[in-house]
Amino acid sequence: MTTQPHFLSVPQRAEASLRLGRGVQLRARVETTPAGLLAIGGLVAAILLSTARIVEAARRPRQLPRG
Repeated sequence: MTTQPHFLSVPQRAEASLRLGRGVQLRARVETTPAGLLAIGGLVAAILLSTARIVEAARRPRQLPRG
């Protein structure tokens, strides 16, 4: 009996290339699993949420302690 790998552990691959004019050519390759994409998405969401709170705190006027 052959067991199938779990769908979250099957690697996904992507490639992209970009050429700008005659002198610049960029190539990128990435390989990750769906579980890795979920983890990256969670990290990005946490960064965006924390950045919003930092900006909000920076815009708030400072209050000096009394004493």
